[in-house]
Amino acid sequence: MILPSEFVNWFRASSPYIHAHRNRTFVIFFSGQAVTDPDFDKLIQDLALLKSLGVRLVLVHGIRRQIDERLQQQGDTPKFHHHLRITDAATLQYVKQTAGLVRIEIEALLSMGVSGSPMAGAKVRVASGNYVTAQPLGVLDGIDYGYTGKVRRIDSEGIKQQLQQHNVVLISPLGYSPSGEVFNLSAAEVATEVAIALQADKLILLTEQSCVLPVFNTPILQLTTDQADSLLQQTPGLPDVMARALRAAMQSCKQGVARAHLINRQVDGALLLELFTRDGIGTLVSANPYETTRPATLDDIGGIMDLIKPLEQQGILVKRSREKLEMDIDEYIVSERDGLIIACTALQPYADHNAEIACLAVHPDYQNSQRGNNLLEHLFQQAKAQGIQRLYVRTTQTLHWFVERGFVACELADAPQAMQAAYNYQRNSRVLVKGVE
Repeated sequence: MILPSEFVNWFRASSPYIHAHRNRTFVIFFSGQAVTDPDFDKLIQDLALLKSLGVRLVLVHGIRRQIDERLQQQGDTPKFHHHLRITDAATLQYVKQTAGLVRIEIEALLSMGVSGSPMAGAKVRVASGNYVTAQPLGVLDGIDYGYTGKVRRIDSEGIKQQLQQHNVVLISPLGYSPSGEVFNLSAAEVATEVAIALQADKLILLTEQSCVLPVFNTPILQLTTDQADSLLQQTPGLPDVMARALRAAMQSCKQGVARAHLINRQVDGALLLELFTRDGIGTLVSANPYETTRPATLDDIGGIMDLIKPLEQQGILVKRSREKLEMDIDEYIVSERDGLIIACTALQPYADHNAEIACLAVHPDYQNSQRGNNLLEHLFQQAKAQGIQRLYVRTTQTLHWFVERGFVACELADAPQAMQAAYNYQRNSRVLVKGVE
């Protein structure tokens, strides 16, 4: 049973994302394998929940597994080259049949609404259509791909009209030529091109595994497009399915999609965990860093006050009024993660090439990471650029943290005069110093 306090804390934490996602356009890809999963109905429920929260949804589904099964039932062997199916005339018939059956199954599940809730039975309107114009892939490496095609154009206006009418748009991996031919397409490519054409807020790729570094098996939480490019070039051991998803995410973000997410669909509720919690559960790819360290502005004062208030109450930091923060805001540096101030500090200059580190604070959820070290390194770089030779700090409870980073104790009488004048003898803070190299 969830305790009331846990529910309240969770709801407060998720409410900014509920607000931020309303009326945003998300393009979501899931594979044919996902459709055959016994828990696929749970994913459909989560998608219906997103729709109920005001998210504009475009769903692109795959059919690879279903086509393979049909071919094998007929005694045929699926043929691939560079992970793309070779589609002859007979295979194309299976492709068309399978696409229709899978689309109908998804539409039926969406019609159920959110079971076990007041939305049970609330029908989600679904629109499908010929939104994808395609052309044949042709002959590559001497291989004739037949009716396998590539995206030529997306009818973005047609999709937008359906979204404006509050419909969920469902797109199968088929494309149509102006001459009336049908082509079998990569569903991931369709999702990527649709997201780019719509300039979607998010491209979400529901993958079959988590995105991890192969050597250390550690999850990759976030990447810029440049970092994703470097990872692909420098890590030949990345599984093909992960590499293809990263390329799709990177391509979409380079062409205007705000963010792309790679999420392991096999984790129950992974889509909701990624979208409605601060740190998510998948891999976020964006053109610009998701987390930045930068000079503070007046708009950050509320976030800084929320961050330092608990530390002031514990006596770790000296209390600062909003007016004091406004006056000194040019001295502050903040680390911002998806709109939340998770760390801050200030560099207060004194005479004779001295300065003091003030108000070094890190959000409790991130205190076991490198945020404090990163801020300290940022301060030293800033001090060096300003010609500062010595950095002082006053502390009551974090003495060892600074000592471990090269600070040494000194007498108050050796500190700058302005620092001595501001010293609070009731707090009895220890004074430390470190040279700027």
